[in-house]
Amino acid sequence: MNKNKLKEFIFSLCSVMSVSGFEKRAEKPITELTAGMFDSTLTDAVGNRIFIKKCGKQNAPRVLIDAHLDEIGMIVTEVCKGGFLRIANLGGIDVSIMQAADVIVYGEKPLRGVIASTPPHLKKDDKLPAFSELLVDTGLSEDTLKELVDVGTPVGFAPIYGELLNGRLIGKSFDDKACAACALLAIAETPGEELAADVYVMLSATEETNRLGGVAAGAFRCDPDYAMVIDVNLARVPDTKDYETVEMDKGISISLSAATDRRLSMATAELCRRKDIPFSLIAAPSSTGTNATTVNLVGLGIPTVDVGLPLACMHTYNEVISMTDAMSLARLVREFVCSKEIAAEMTREEVSLI
Repeated sequence: MNKNKLKEFIFSLCSVMSVSGFEKRAEKPITELTAGMFDSTLTDAVGNRIFIKKCGKQNAPRVLIDAHLDEIGMIVTEVCKGGFLRIANLGGIDVSIMQAADVIVYGEKPLRGVIASTPPHLKKDDKLPAFSELLVDTGLSEDTLKELVDVGTPVGFAPIYGELLNGRLIGKSFDDKACAACALLAIAETPGEELAADVYVMLSATEETNRLGGVAAGAFRCDPDYAMVIDVNLARVPDTKDYETVEMDKGISISLSAATDRRLSMATAELCRRKDIPFSLIAAPSSTGTNATTVNLVGLGIPTVDVGLPLACMHTYNEVISMTDAMSLARLVREFVCSKEIAAEMTREEVSLI
């Protein structure tokens, strides 16, 4: 895979607005971005977007690759006097990063805005404002805003992207659309005859705001024999503990958890070893904190492996990933869906109950 092509695809997909609960608004731009890449696509009632690529084999097994589509954001709760918008949190944003943040209000037409910030010269104390006290300034009057913006309008961080040194990318909503981009491009560029199974790539809805997420409905519909859930993982930074984080530029992570399938997890680790894909094993005792926990229990049970892409500055407008790790993830997805050994081992067998 071409590194520059993957980088540009990551930027393009992540710039699409998909604030949690508003994923259906992303349908048209994502359709345009992925035109001709898959055999077929569908969108279900909860906003999951599913891309299908067939291997051409009769009675082929099915494999699901899930990366959630929704991103953290905000929702308008009030149009205030003076031409400001009051907002609420969608998806777990730390209020400490919000003042002076650059945002887009997705009303009648997209409006550039900034979170109003009190100058330090006028602050009476160092306390952070509550999220309900934050106001978006668009520069418009109250009357004009009421014509363009309704209560319930989504607000997202501005899609501004760039690069640091050493192949690091910065921007909003790499959680989790950077993982989705890696999966989509890796499978789109894999010839169908090389696939070991029919592949269903799901960009699932509402992971950031719903414990079960839209992935439950989507996984039930796809009914795969086995699955890989891909999400970002907490990258190591100076003020974190090693056992709680993963190191950037060292590849992807594979969770060992009571909430996932150990056989598939170890088979994926062995695949990484055979194909020289850098990875680390991490312990996630009772929950991975991702869609893997849900997928594993859908229907009659779906053997699931949880794979992570290291990400720094999580749940901010300047998340950071490594292109080295993104390339490793794309390689793993390709090898995973092409692995005849994994497909043979994980294909369900009917069990007669006497």
